[in-house]
Amino acid sequence: MAVARPQAGRDYPRNWDEFLKLFSTEQDCFDYLERVRWGKGFICPHCGSFGAAFWRMGDGRRRCKLCRAETTVTAGTIFHGTRKDLRIWFAAIWHVVNAKNGASAMTIQRTFGFGSYQTAWAWLHKLRRAMVRPDRDLLRGDVEVDEIFYGGVKRGGSGGRGAPGKTLVVIAVEDHGKGAGRVRMKRILKADKHTLHGFIRSNVVTGSTIITDGWSHYQGIDKLGYTHARRVVSGSGKQAHELLPHVHRVAGLSKRWLLGTHQGSWSPEQLDYYLDEYTFRYNRRRSKLRGVLFYRLIENAVVTDPHPYKDLRA
Repeated sequence: MAVARPQAGRDYPRNWDEFLKLFSTEQDCFDYLERVRWGKGFICPHCGSFGAAFWRMGDGRRRCKLCRAETTVTAGTIFHGTRKDLRIWFAAIWHVVNAKNGASAMTIQRTFGFGSYQTAWAWLHKLRRAMVRPDRDLLRGDVEVDEIFYGGVKRGGSGGRGAPGKTLVVIAVEDHGKGAGRVRMKRILKADKHTLHGFIRSNVVTGSTIITDGWSHYQGIDKLGYTHARRVVSGSGKQAHELLPHVHRVAGLSKRWLLGTHQGSWSPEQLDYYLDEYTFRYNRRRSKLRGVLFYRLIENAVVTDPHPYKDLRA
């Protein structure tokens, strides 16, 4: 159940002491998940009926009176099939959203005493899958867009948009003048017209102004309902980071985050999920109540499909 304005002390804890009181037992955690997931009415995941009548079974399961199928509040979520208590999951989520720069898998393993690094790594990647809402609002207004390379230099490589050994990421940032608004980031294989136009259409409201450098593959975006403002580096007497300051600042901060929190130990195949976490944090950087982030992540977690370890590695 989406709550537009969750209330402190009821929908989320304000501090660790309140967290311990809200989730003192495993049943408290199950009751909380049921309220978040089915607060407006039970939805049977088998027959899809909304507001379906159900029997509550002795083991905590719900049996739909319509199709007689049984389910649990964790079924079909990132908590599906977990062998750990929800209290540990909730504590890990609280730790992740409260840490200013996030948490590495090594930190999670040590903090919660997991027997393997693999478990901590999988938990963090499951949470990253829940950090992006499929129905999130698109960027709007003046939006800077540019592509930035991530990763170390490969010996023998050259610079430019075709540099080998690096991972290309396209970034869009709302330009609010002296400050930046929300951000979107995505790993791409090449900076061609199809890819860049597709990224813009998927992440920016039509009617917005798209601010780019002089790269030719941005041309034609005005025909898709946008205003195109080009800031060409050549002949301007300025560097790229001066013409597109918000994109380059986000790129610099996210690279330092990857190096600092995660020691740069990411693979190109997994980079999108690290970028999703950075986007989640950056877009909520002004939130004074970290408990709201806890609530929003739980809210996303109960509508995010399960991701077994083998799928995460794939």
